[in-house]
Amino acid sequence: MNAYPPVVDADTWLEARLALLAEEKALTAARDALNARRRQLPMVEVTEDYRFQGVDAELGLLEVFEGRRQLIVYHFMFFEARGEGCLGCSSLVDNIGHQAHLHARDTHLVLVSRASQEQLQPFKRRMGWTLPWYSSLGSRFNHDYQVTLDEAVAPVRYNYRDQAELQRLGLDHHLAGEQPGVSVFLRDGTRVYHCYSSYGRGLDLLMGTYNYLDLTPLGRQEGWDGMPDLHGQGMNWTRLHDRYIDPAAPTCCGAAPAAD
Repeated sequence: MNAYPPVVDADTWLEARLALLAEEKALTAARDALNARRRQLPMVEVTEDYRFQGVDAELGLLEVFEGRRQLIVYHFMFFEARGEGCLGCSSLVDNIGHQAHLHARDTHLVLVSRASQEQLQPFKRRMGWTLPWYSSLGSRFNHDYQVTLDEAVAPVRYNYRDQAELQRLGLDHHLAGEQPGVSVFLRDGTRVYHCYSSYGRGLDLLMGTYNYLDLTPLGRQEGWDGMPDLHGQGMNWTRLHDRYIDPAAPTCCGAAPAAD
């Protein structure tokens, strides 16, 4: 199958581009309206005394804000058995820019994983990351925000779907263990509120690599939605950034995104 778009003259291209531009502008307006509705979501006060282990000390959720008004937590999947982070989560963190821009808007971004600092810090140094990274071991935080799934602790629920619905959709990889997600909190004095959480493909907008690839004719090259799969890897193409040249590097499992 030819993966390339058709070749046309400049006038034909401009006509097609203007038609697409109208759709892009409509999508921008729809996205702005969606963002406004997201900002207007009601909040839930956080009353649980969640504790996190930093590099040198234990902190409460309020202290994780570092005095700022807003906090974004990326729930990072870390696999202690192999001492490495999830490939998709690692790729996402590689795409995070300088925190100064968020700090200018009184907003702080951190990573939280259900793993020990003894394992998180060596991996963080290996990846060259500077983001604050906290351990939630010993806390209900991951379970309460539905990124550690264990029916012995809490009913299984991921991406706002219960166990029965996840099984019906064939999303068995979301039934147990560590999962990715993002949660947003707001601080008002010493009171903290949970404002928003997103999972699954809701995290796509955080992935700069995807957004750049979506501008190209070949897209993400994952073999779905009309994209070619030129490398025969489907969705399982991301690697740790220091492992792309290693053919034996582990792959990240992924399901077709339409139902996720």
